Amino acid sequence: MRHSTRTQQLSRPTDQRDALLGGLVRNLVIHGQIRTTHARAKEAQRVADRLVTLGKDGSIASRRRAFRVLRDRTLVKQLFSDIAPRFLDVPSGYTRVMRLSNRRGDGAQIALLAFSRLPAIQPSVPEGPKPAQAPKAPTAPTRPAPEKAKKKEEDKESKGLFQGLRKLWTRKGKWSAAS
Repeated sequence: MRHSTRTQQLSRPTDQRDALLGGLVRNLVIHGQIRTTHARAKEAQRVADRLVTLGKDGSIASRRRAFRVLRDRTLVKQLFSDIAPRFLDVPSGYTRVMRLSNRRGDGAQIALLAFSRLPAIQPSVPEGPKPAQAPKAPTAPTRPAPEKAKKKEEDKESKGLFQGLRKLWTRKGKWSAAS
């Protein structure tokens, strides 16, 4: 009897499952939300919540543990400097899984995995009076391009396969349509 089997196997061996969940969490850190199957989203949610908890700790050992999953220093830095500080006052529940529709091909339940807090919007602070700018000089109105120039541009675009075929059919001799 196997005790303590809390994780879903996702029909993969351990190394492939770890790589799959690492890739999902990596994309979650980059984009802030991902769409995947519901079972994968629930497992990736567990990994992502652990990483945010490590980010709240902020120690070197926590950074190293996060690097094992993310495998990218810039993502670890983004996790510790941008994402984790949003959740300092929250004890848990850093991500949410919302069910979407079923996938068309195989009917699998699709879910959206996203961080529960959006980035904080910086309030706009008035900076005071701006220095006076010189008025811009009026520009001369532009004239439309003459028809010949437009035709030349169209001729340049049409060259290629069809131009070669035109030469084939208009050439005198063996391939000519007149013979």
